[in-house]
Amino acid sequence: MRNKFIYLGILFILFFVLSINAANKRTKLYMYGVVTSFNDSTIYFTDIMEIDSVWVDSKTGFLYSRNNYSYQLRNYIRNKGVAYPTCVTSYAKKRKDIEKKYSKLKKKYINSKALNIKYIPANEFRYIPIVPDDVVVEEKEESK
Repeated sequence: MRNKFIYLGILFILFFVLSINAANKRTKLYMYGVVTSFNDSTIYFTDIMEIDSVWVDSKTGFLYSRNNYSYQLRNYIRNKGVAYPTCVTSYAKKRKDIEKKYSKLKKKYINSKALNIKYIPANEFRYIPIVPDDVVVEEKEESK
């Protein structure tokens, strides 16, 4: 009887450890960004971009380091002179889904006459894929 509890305990620990370590996988996503500022009545929209080789958590489906994609947009818009931007990056696996999100959000702001809407074309700003740290380590070890 005691051996059963030991085996069950070991199986539970193994299952728990394996479930915690979710793997990141490389995939293609569609993304766009929106920039607002509470000090200004201007809203900026990027184009919808197809980004290859982005990393997604295979368990949750979340974009790896998704806040850093918004930081990329924030740094770009700060260099253009916007003092305190608030940036949001949205993504989807299918172009149809991201276009639906994009048009819904754009429609919301277009109906407001008090806002000035500007567009950031893809030739001016483009998201750069962020690679997880453990992938960099694995690639370095493979190259040796």
